Amino acid sequence: MPSIGLLLLFSIAAAWMCIKSRAAGPASVFSALALVFFVSTPIGSGLPDAIGSLFSTMDHATTPALNREVAATR
Repeated sequence: MPSIGLLLLFSIAAAWMCIKSRAAGPASVFSALALVFFVSTPIGSGLPDAIGSLFSTMDHATTPALNREVAATR
């Protein structure tokens, strides 16, 4: 889609206008659209993998604390 940049720019501008007019619902919708448009670009295509890696790292770091496991000491 060659006009994805224009759609992205439009959705960001529309979200900004909704925020300025204190319309939270439409601002959320336009922000979600901007995120979808960004992920569909070549630059943003790695974003889902990056978020998945972040959540995986957080899960591995917090699981021992949540399960009350004591770290083994030597």
